[in-house]
Amino acid sequence: MGRRGRKGSRVAAGVLCGVALAALTAVPAEAGDGGQRVQPAPHWAVKDTGAPTVRFRGLAAVDRDTAWLAGTQGTVLRTTDGGATWRNVSPPGAGALQFRDVEAFDARRAVVLAIGEGEDSRVYRTEDGGRTWTASFRNTDPKAFYDCMAFFDRRHGLAMSDPVDGRFRILSTSDGGRSWTVLPSRGMPAALDGEAGFAASGQCLVTSGPKDVWLATGGGAHARVLHSADRGRTWTASETPVPAGDPARGVFALAFRDRAHGLAVGGDYRPGEPSPLAAAVSSDGGRTWRPADRPPPAYRSGAAWLPHSRGSALAVGPTGTDLTTDGGRTWRTLDTGSYDTVDCTADRACWAAGEQGRVARTEP
Repeated sequence: MGRRGRKGSRVAAGVLCGVALAALTAVPAEAGDGGQRVQPAPHWAVKDTGAPTVRFRGLAAVDRDTAWLAGTQGTVLRTTDGGATWRNVSPPGAGALQFRDVEAFDARRAVVLAIGEGEDSRVYRTEDGGRTWTASFRNTDPKAFYDCMAFFDRRHGLAMSDPVDGRFRILSTSDGGRSWTVLPSRGMPAALDGEAGFAASGQCLVTSGPKDVWLATGGGAHARVLHSADRGRTWTASETPVPAGDPARGVFALAFRDRAHGLAVGGDYRPGEPSPLAAAVSSDGGRTWRPADRPPPAYRSGAAWLPHSRGSALAVGPTGTDLTTDGGRTWRTLDTGSYDTVDCTADRACWAAGEQGRVARTEP
C-alpha cells in the first residue's frame, strides 16, 4: 500500500507447475430448459511469454485470442493468437516504471497505469496496438499514489489513488483515457487511519454497467468496500468481514457480475501468514457483506466471474486458484500455481497472470 513499501514485489509461496493441473471437479452450467448440465471445471494451460523476470499484475483479456499484460520493468505485452506468441509493446522509456493495471478495448486500443509516488503514477494510451503510446496523465501531487483503474465503457473510466488529505482521490476520463480530471472530494467519505488500496491485481477498483463502481480497501481498522452509483462523484462505505487492522491485510480484489452480486477476496499478503475469512459475498450491491462459509485457504489477490454463469467464479493468489460454484459461499482449490490476477471474457475464456512472466489461459 504505497508509501510504506507494501506495493513492492514479494516472493510468492506457490508451486510453479509447468503444465496446468487438470481439475478433478465439475462446474454446474445453466441449461436452456432450466435444468443444469455438467461441464469440466476450468484448468490452466500455461503460456510462454518469454519474460521470466517480469511480474504481471495488470491483465486485460479481450477475448479467447487477444490479451494484454502490464508489469514490472515498464513491460507491456500483447497476444492475438491465444498466447502462442507475445509481442513486446512497452512504451518507450518506461523501463523504470511499474505497470499494475491495463484496460483494453480491443486488440488496438488499451490504457495502462503505472504506480508510485508523485510522477511515477502515470497513464499511457495506445490506439495502434502498442506501436505508439501517448502519456495522457502524469501525477504531480507528491501525496497521491494511484493503485487501480476501471472503465464503464470505451469512453468513461476512473482511476483511484490512496487517500490525499484524508480521502481517496478519484481521477476521471470521458474520452477513453485521452485526458483525465481529478473529481471533487466532497462526495467521498473520510478514510480510516492507515486505510489505502492494494495495487496487487488491478482489481481494487471495478465497475458494472454504465455508472456503478466499487473500491476495495485495507490497512485500516476495517476492510471496506466503497460504492458509487454516479461514476465516482458520490460514495458510500461498507465494512466487510475480511480481516484488516494491519497494513498487509484487507480486501485486495472485487468482482461484480452485475450491479447487485459481488465477491471480495484478500487476506494477509505476507508469505506464511494465515488469512482466515479471506473472502466475502454481497447480494445487495455492496451495501452489506457476509463471510464465505468456506473461504479460500490462503490470501487471494484476484477474482473473476466465469463467463455466462450465475454462480461460478475464480480466485487466484500466490499459492493457488480456487473455484466457487455457489456464488462465493464456498471455495475449493483447483490449482497450486502462482497467479496475481485473473480476467474472463464473453467467449468463455479466462486468463491469469503473475510472477516470473507466468501467464495461463483456460482450455476447453
